[in-house]
Order: sequence, then C-alpha cells, then structure tokens
Amino acid sequence: MSWSFETDPEFEPELAWIRTFIEEKVAPLDFVLENPFDVSHPDNRRLVRPLQDEVRARGLWACHLGPELGGQGYGQVKLALMNEIIGAARFGPIVFGSQAPDSGNAEILARYGTPTQKQRYLAPLLDNEIVSCFSMTEPQGGADPLLIDTVAVLDGDAWVINGEKWFSTNARSAAFFIVMAKSEPEAKPHQSISTFIVPAETPGIEIVRNVGYGIGPRTHGYVRYHDVRIPADHILGERGQGFVVAQTRLGGGRIHHAMRTIAKARKAFEFMQRRAVSRTTKGSLLADKQMVQEKIAESWIQLEQFRLLVLRTAWLIDKHQDYLAVRKDIAAVKAAMPKVLHDIASRALHIHGSLGLSDEMPFMQWVTESYFLALADGPTEVHQITLARELLKNVKADPTPFPDYHLPRRAEQARDLYPG
Repeated sequence: MSWSFETDPEFEPELAWIRTFIEEKVAPLDFVLENPFDVSHPDNRRLVRPLQDEVRARGLWACHLGPELGGQGYGQVKLALMNEIIGAARFGPIVFGSQAPDSGNAEILARYGTPTQKQRYLAPLLDNEIVSCFSMTEPQGGADPLLIDTVAVLDGDAWVINGEKWFSTNARSAAFFIVMAKSEPEAKPHQSISTFIVPAETPGIEIVRNVGYGIGPRTHGYVRYHDVRIPADHILGERGQGFVVAQTRLGGGRIHHAMRTIAKARKAFEFMQRRAVSRTTKGSLLADKQMVQEKIAESWIQLEQFRLLVLRTAWLIDKHQDYLAVRKDIAAVKAAMPKVLHDIASRALHIHGSLGLSDEMPFMQWVTESYFLALADGPTEVHQITLARELLKNVKADPTPFPDYHLPRRAEQARDLYPG
C-alpha cells in the first residue's frame, strides 16, 4: 500500500518556479492592464506575450491539453497544484494558456471539431492569438439549459440563429462564439439542443451591453442574435448532441474553478494573519484577541479541508478518466467552493476594518466573486441535489420500521453472539 501527500520531487521545482514567476512578474500586470482577454490591445501584446513565451520555454503552456495540441497532458492533480498558484493573479491563467472559457472551448473543438474547424478556430485559440466566448445562458432560463429559447433553423446550406444570451463571457473580445441553440424542437428535451460555431464578424450579432460584478472589468455580454447565418458545417458534433458536447467542458471547468479559488482564499488567509500580527488595539495585538484567533483557526480548517477535497477529486478524475464516474465529487467541490472563499475573504475584510471594506483591498471583490462562483456553471443548490442523488441512488431501503442499527436489536444480536 502506498499513500502520500507529498508532491513528486521532480515536479516541485516547476511549482517553485511558478510561485516566483506569478508573484514577481504576473501579479503586477493586474495593476497596469485592464482586461486579460483583450488580446489585440497593444499594451496586452507588449507585456503579456513575453511572459507567455517564458511559460512556453519552461514547457508549462496549456498543460491541460495533450502533446498533440501543444500541452503537456498533465493529469488533474498536477493541474490542481499549478492552478492553486496561478489563480492568485488575474492574468495568471492567460499567461499560462489555461484561461476559461477558452480552455473548455478548446477541449470541445479538439474533440468535436472537423479538421477545417480546428485549423481555423482551434489553432489560433491555442496560441492565444484570439479568444472565444461560450454562449449558453439566457435571460429567462438562467441555470436551466432545458429552457433555452434560442433557435437554429437549417435553411439550405446555412443555419439561421435567433435568440438572446446572457452573461456570455468575452463576447466583445471573442473572435468566435460557441452557441447552444434549439435545433430539434420535436425531439426529447435533452436531444433538442445543438452546438454551433458563430464567427464574431457574422452579421446579426448584437452585443446589447457588457455586464460585470464587483470592481473587475465588465467582460460578460448580453447578446442578441438576429437572423445570424452560419455555414451548415459550423455545427459541433451531431444534431441534438449539444448537452453531450457541453459536458466536455463543464466537468473540467468546475474543478479548475475550484483550483484557482484556493489561490484567492489562501491570499485572503495570508493577509488576515499579517494584519493580525501587525495591528494593535485596546492595548494588545489583534492576534492576541480570542475572537480573532477563532477566525484564523476556522479559516485554516476550511481552507485545508477544501484543498484536500479538491486534490482527492482531481486524483479520482486521473484514476477513472471519466468525469461522470466522479460526478458526485465534482458536485461536492462546486457546492463547497463559494462558501470557502466567502467566509475567509469576509473574515479578512473584517479584521482589516474600513480599509478591508474599501476598494484599496481585494476582499470586497473576492466576497462578490464568491457569489459568482455560487451561480456560474450551475447554482450551488443544483450541485447539492446532484450530490445527494448520487449518494442515495445505491442505498437500499430498510424493510421494517426498526432497522438493523436499532439499538435494542443490536443488543439482542450481541447477546446471541456472546451468551451469558
């Protein structure tokens, strides 16, 4: 039997390099550039490209992808150890070629794209010459994809798309959209949706406005599609296979969100401790106050419990190579993630007082982001339901009112086993 919580010795130097690189070179970008996905902006190209070249030279570019796509094909455990460092900087994911939604869209294109689609869309996406948008959520549907009203009708040699989408990340910066639309209205609900590639220059795309949250840039688009015509071959997968295609990106995306959330929660915890040993009030350090000590202890416990849950789930994904086999574990990670960031960032904010409340500290942004994490890729309640159903589906009902763990029954069995 082998069981270890230690990082592979040959991988630790890579993690050490990433820590230094993020802290010294990548994190400062957050203060001089606005939108990581504005890849055509001269300042972004001037400052981000050299850092991406360093990552490539180190062999750490797009490590979630296989070697055939220019990555390392790392398993989820290695990706977790990387992302819990990379996620501390807003520009971290794009410098390492692992930013959402592009990472998930690349997986879709790699699995379902035709050779022509891969050449036109996947290759420049992997090189970060362009960015993409995943356009699924709708204003009236929210988290329920069965309520998608956007329609795609085959008209000769073209699909014609009409509808509205909400919170389509990077809509204004994207070179193409991956759009989910109802193409098979007579089919069963889960076979009624298809997935399409829509080039950004296609006539009929209207970005009504950008929306955002907290103090970050507004990068989520409210998009309308008015008679948008795309070639018939711009479908991904088969007709009616949209939900299957979408699952290609969602399982990995959820666990990667959790990995990066660890980085933010860890930063909040670090800042909380430093404030506690630096600030004096009522004659003693904050660190000497028992209520502050309680906040620090609770934060450490939450962070370590969550990190172990994420790493164990990553290990299970590597073991089974099947997101469905680890469905309940991913659901548990997704359900736990928002509360961990919310609680630790809130405690750090409180210990920093009015400074923590201000926009001169990151805590309010992290607290707001915790609510985003509770909604993105499905609300927390949906994942709690999934987890409960997965846990209960193989549990057998007891045939009598008094189950075998009823204490009088257990006592009788014990007396039978040890008479006298």
